[in-house]
Amino acid sequence: MDIKPLSRHNLSVNSLIFKAIIKLLIKLPTKNRKIYRLISNCKQMIETNDKIFIFDTTLRDGEQVPGCQLNTVEKIEVAKALEELGVDVIEAGFPVSSPGDFNSVVDISKAVTWPVICALTRAVENDIKVAAEALKYAKHKRIHTGIGTSDYHIKYKFNSTREDILERAVACVKFAKSFVEDVQFYAEDAGRTDNEYLARVVEAVIKAGATVVNIPDTTGYCLPWEFGEKIRYLMENVKGIDKITIACHCHNDLGMATANTMAALRNGARQAEVTINGIGERAGNTSLEEVVMTCRSHKELHLESNINTTHLYGISRMVSSLMNMPVQPNKAIVGRNAFAHSSGIHQDGVLKNRESYEIIDPKEVGVDENSILLTARSGRAALKHRLHVLGIDMDKDALDKAYESFLKLADRKKEINDDDIMMLAGQHHASKRRIKLAFLQVTSGVGIHSVASVGLDIAGEKFEACSTGNGPVDAAINAIKQIIHRKMLLKEFLIQAINKGSNDVGKVHMTVEYEGNSYYGFSANTDIVAASAEAFIDAINKFVR
Repeated sequence: MDIKPLSRHNLSVNSLIFKAIIKLLIKLPTKNRKIYRLISNCKQMIETNDKIFIFDTTLRDGEQVPGCQLNTVEKIEVAKALEELGVDVIEAGFPVSSPGDFNSVVDISKAVTWPVICALTRAVENDIKVAAEALKYAKHKRIHTGIGTSDYHIKYKFNSTREDILERAVACVKFAKSFVEDVQFYAEDAGRTDNEYLARVVEAVIKAGATVVNIPDTTGYCLPWEFGEKIRYLMENVKGIDKITIACHCHNDLGMATANTMAALRNGARQAEVTINGIGERAGNTSLEEVVMTCRSHKELHLESNINTTHLYGISRMVSSLMNMPVQPNKAIVGRNAFAHSSGIHQDGVLKNRESYEIIDPKEVGVDENSILLTARSGRAALKHRLHVLGIDMDKDALDKAYESFLKLADRKKEINDDDIMMLAGQHHASKRRIKLAFLQVTSGVGIHSVASVGLDIAGEKFEACSTGNGPVDAAINAIKQIIHRKMLLKEFLIQAINKGSNDVGKVHMTVEYEGNSYYGFSANTDIVAASAEAFIDAINKFVR
């Protein structure tokens, strides 16, 4: 059964017959998730006509963060989680940018069913042709094309004129429309675009066939009331705007992405463009979890979405782990401290009535208030439960290996936290890589040269080397270089503790340059020298085939 996503423009809420049918269907039991969501979607529109569409760009804008690139398998894993979360649109990539991005859009299109799959392009015919080809397997497809409309972009980026940009905007929409029915246009840097000219562009692309028009605050410059007024101006002055959906895409350069998105939604925008954990270029994008939970907390706004909020915490941790982007402890909704209370006054208030200091029930976003404390005495069932809560499901063999690593870690730590569990899950993925660290022995101290002996397993073949260095980490890396025989340059090296304490797990982030390209490596271990060696090997695995 092919079910197309609905918009408030293709549903006649005035149809008494349609309403009667939906009211009847609502009463019928069903275990089919797509049917249930279709009925729920219709019900929301009948009751409020204020459904908002969640457009997730974690796999496109979010992946533009340096060092956060995912392979196709990892992108599919995230895409499936986004589908389970309930997002309406997944922006899967920028197909013309690289063969990897093209293939990812193709494979994601095959892997998911319900969401619209969107591909980004510039206002260039070849970009649009390539995007259409990448989307050929998508059940519901959308091309997202556009051009800069601010005077900054027109004058300095394009060395053009307003009239020429207007013509190019219309042309790209018409060309995209020849491939797909659903065409989204973005007016890049709309936040700094003159409202009158922006209205002309929006009206022109609507006439050309755009079904969605995206108003981005590309530089994160706008103030919330200013951005809200911009959306309201368009709603009141653009002919035909009631026939399409207005989207908002806000960046967080001044820390106001969520506030600007909410201002846009209050003034008529009905598609919010977001990322998990708010990741993205520079200071990031609007956070999906913040927008969804703001709408849910403020019911007077009557803004509803299809998001299953109980999956928010799990997908947050999944994206954080796969992209090696730690979630700051005080991050709204999904941060480690979001529902933590250390003040005695707060603790007393929460114990008497949770709502004294919590406006969100932790269970709403997938956080278990009564978390199972994991120690060396915990069994496989406890570990499996915690992995499942974090959005990770392993088969029996993988769980057995993870449990062995868990017991070794638990012997060194009093208590295992969620970051430790995600680190163990990352080790499971790392076990499938071509180059692995077989053993590492280091001798170091004050007044002596550090010496490291390293053993590597490369596709099942064993190699060993010994080297000295300026400290144990340098010695270990020098020994690995002797085995690999490549000219590599260590450009960045960052050590990060998960919590406090000398027995804690340390995270190592590393950037290695090889033949002019940069490769990112990551590892975590209670032994910081071992973590450094493993992070170096992680980076090497990305260019040694």
